[in-house]
Amino acid sequence: MPTAPVKRFRRLPDDAQSRVIEMAWEDRTPFEAIETLFGLAEPDVIEVMRHQLKPASFRLWRKRVTGRTTKHQALRSPDVLRGYCPTQYKR
Repeated sequence: MPTAPVKRFRRLPDDAQSRVIEMAWEDRTPFEAIETLFGLAEPDVIEVMRHQLKPASFRLWRKRVTGRTTKHQALRSPDVLRGYCPTQYKR
């Protein structure tokens, strides 16, 4: 039976679900941005990723984001005012 965060995640439209996963993988997007946009706090995102990714992919993701300063607003340099590289979203 899915947990509450996973149930909330599954109620999101497909494009929003995809965006949550994309933002979770992005190095420069803090968990706080995901919470602001989708209402999923860091523990919720971890639970969602645990259910959405294959076990090996989840372990790789956890290793990647654990302790990463850019994934946590409080650990970021105050000089960083954006969550992505200016060239990331090219038109």
